[in-house]
Amino acid sequence: MATLDDEHIFLALRPRLFSIAYRMLGTRCDADDVVQEAWIRWQGADRAALQSAEAWLVTVTTRLALDRLRSHKADREAYIGWWLPEPLVELDERTPESTAEMASDVSVAFMWVLERLAPEERAAFLMRQVFDRDYSEIAALLGKSEAACRQLVHRAQARVQQEHPRFGVARDTHQELLATFMAAAASGDVAAMKSLMSDDVQLVADGGGKVPSFLHKLYGAGRVAGVFWSLEHKFPSRVAYRAARVNGEAGLLRYVDGRLESAQAFIIDAGKIVAVFVMRNPDKLAGVQQTI
Repeated sequence: MATLDDEHIFLALRPRLFSIAYRMLGTRCDADDVVQEAWIRWQGADRAALQSAEAWLVTVTTRLALDRLRSHKADREAYIGWWLPEPLVELDERTPESTAEMASDVSVAFMWVLERLAPEERAAFLMRQVFDRDYSEIAALLGKSEAACRQLVHRAQARVQQEHPRFGVARDTHQELLATFMAAAASGDVAAMKSLMSDDVQLVADGGGKVPSFLHKLYGAGRVAGVFWSLEHKFPSRVAYRAARVNGEAGLLRYVDGRLESAQAFIIDAGKIVAVFVMRNPDKLAGVQQTI
């Protein structure tokens, strides 16, 4: 049975464990389940044999998340449309998510790229590049040689850098541009929206087959602005936006008739919106404020 000290150790590390599981799995529910399973195993662990409680818990959490990711592979392949992560939404500056060791990148764009990696690539990349684990630890975790793990990390890093270049946008700049865009979208001002987007802006939407959504990426400022305009046109004066932090970055929540319709994340480069990620699957919005 775990002692009070054991419980304190686990609770102190829980934010880190959640952040590992979330980056691996992309959903709050799965991440919480993995962390709960790690807690159960921690209660039965032989403390005398442990050199580091943190290392043990990180390893167990990663293995559990990797096993679950592998088991979800068929479900992800059968998913209707594009798969985007369950958003971590903050309406206030400090929330449980903002204390959940989210200093490293968990942006929707980053999570979108991680989803393109094979499970072992994802685990190796995260352990090395995000959580700074030694290759010997990664090798023990994955049951592979250090050389093989270095190859996994190298391939994953090349893929991430290719598909997710880092844009150096100040937080205030990001917020200000989205505030302007929010006003333009709320009024259905197509010209204003287009002026805030790059010519080759893309939109990716995730309805999961639960609600209508685009099954293909949309490209071009005119087409993407038209999507926002069409909703305002269909529901005049019934669409409202609220600023929020979505996976650690400035984003928007959209409500129709006072009910949550989507959470939206944006990539901004050189003062323009270059990508929009729209999460509409209601299963992934359950943890977000449902009414405005």
